Amino acid sequence: MVSAEHPDLSEVELVDILRAIADPIRLRIVQVLADGAAHFKSEDEWGCTVHKSTMSHHFKTLEQAGLTRTITIGRQHTIQLRREELDARFPGLIDALAPRH
Repeated sequence: MVSAEHPDLSEVELVDILRAIADPIRLRIVQVLADGAAHFKSEDEWGCTVHKSTMSHHFKTLEQAGLTRTITIGRQHTIQLRREELDARFPGLIDALAPRH
């Protein structure tokens, strides 16, 4: 089941996305998610040494900005970049934020 909290990208402005990724931890999350896979929201996944509540805040900020979606299956929560939708609305943005090496 996909969370219904994410906004319609047609209503999202570029400044909202830039504001969300201005934080280095959130930018790192977007860069990890740029691989297209859904990732578990566990702390170990991101290489960050912040509290679980802080990570939850970062995940929520990214979702409210329209960058991500949360997928809930039972008690498991994964997060995924809305890559196709973002590429359609803001072409080249994700490639600029997370260049492939």
